[in-house]
Amino acid sequence: MKIGINLPNFGPGMDAQTLLGWARTIEDLGYDLLLVSDHVALTPDAAGRSPEPFYEAFTSLAWLAGQTSRIEIGTGVVIMPHRHPVLLARMGSTLDQLSQGRFVLGVGVGWARQGYQALNVPYTSRGRLTDEYLVALRRLWTDGRATFRGETVSFTSVHTAPMPHRRPTPPIWIGGNSLPAVRRAARHGDAWHPLWPRADWLKQVAVPTLRKLTEEEGRPPVQLCPRIQVSLTSEPLPDATRQTGHGTTDQLRDDLRTLEAMGCSYVILDTDPGDQRLRGTAQQDWRTLETIATQVIDLATHTVR
Repeated sequence: MKIGINLPNFGPGMDAQTLLGWARTIEDLGYDLLLVSDHVALTPDAAGRSPEPFYEAFTSLAWLAGQTSRIEIGTGVVIMPHRHPVLLARMGSTLDQLSQGRFVLGVGVGWARQGYQALNVPYTSRGRLTDEYLVALRRLWTDGRATFRGETVSFTSVHTAPMPHRRPTPPIWIGGNSLPAVRRAARHGDAWHPLWPRADWLKQVAVPTLRKLTEEEGRPPVQLCPRIQVSLTSEPLPDATRQTGHGTTDQLRDDLRTLEAMGCSYVILDTDPGDQRLRGTAQQDWRTLETIATQVIDLATHTVR
């Protein structure tokens, strides 16, 4: 089981050097993957959750790819309908080439209605757009010259080089906790990437549903790659009510062992407190990541201590 980190590419105190500091800290500690968030139009509804300055995802990843050498880099998640699939395919394959196959594309439908309005994209069609864009994207990443005819997007004889470094495509992770997101992962994804789920819900409800839907689609098993919110405490929290990832290092260790036993390919750790008024400094988050790397997980062997 590999361990990744959600890198906050937004908010007060974020600048180029802090962004770089996050990436180098994550790589130097031995983590496997960093993800950044995405908003094209940072409208008031989105800014309330992810305040400015907001560093654009693909530009940031391209820069960080050149500043790192080992760690995988990706989006967690890009709002799929906000970019035409031809543009997204071009950016993704270029980034995968420049990083020598380290790119992971996480996609989702997004929730900020005002962002859709700003870009003149129909919010109520976001699921249908995402599904069709995913089909078109795979076509663009696998054909040297791609043609696609869909209900919402069509193109003819589009040259797609450079092709992605990782073949047949970079990994595509489908974000979201809803049943449509699980169904989308079963139909179109290489992995399902739920946000801050409880481990018991994953085990009892979500994973069986994912397996059933994937079998119905006749596709190979889809990887499970959840993102968990991490909040370390000095005293144990009641197990009956605590969120997965919250509590002492011993409780986090137990949570990761549960996820490991569930067959997770990656677990993404997220130090975001949810309420940005409670967010500490980058240095405080880096100390938390160091504590986890030295006391909870053995990143060299991809095992829980």
